[in-house]
Amino acid sequence: MRIQVMMGGALLALCVVSAGCDEQLSDLTGPTPSLEPTFSSIQRDIFNTTDASGRTACTQCHSDAGGRTPTGGLNLREGVAYANLVGVATRGKPGTIRVVAGDPESSYLIHKLEGRADIAGVRMPRGNGPFLTPGQMLVIKRWIELGARNN
Repeated sequence: MRIQVMMGGALLALCVVSAGCDEQLSDLTGPTPSLEPTFSSIQRDIFNTTDASGRTACTQCHSDAGGRTPTGGLNLREGVAYANLVGVATRGKPGTIRVVAGDPESSYLIHKLEGRADIAGVRMPRGNGPFLTPGQMLVIKRWIELGARNN
């Protein structure tokens, strides 16, 4: 699995920088055609926005809007999301880190978004989907692989 992620990340990087690649990044990311492997893009296109597939914005549940406590204690509102993700322990599963810079496979965020068997609770976004597409997941993993910078 780790090799597949690394190969996918390498393919994504190659497509992004290579003029000869037939597949555009926007072709991979489906309902979020402007999504890029940067935190600002993930914030804008994934956390803040309901996409064209109908997947609701993460901030629908993960924000302190209206004075509520964000789900799982994870506030993904712009301006605080990065500090609540990178290098921060989860509340739901002791011993796990939400985003481990450079290591998507150890990042609990990836486990929750993919709905892996080792998660506490349910796959995100909560409900029956739509969930993030494989292309959207690839971009988020690539951001983490590149060091999960606040860019």
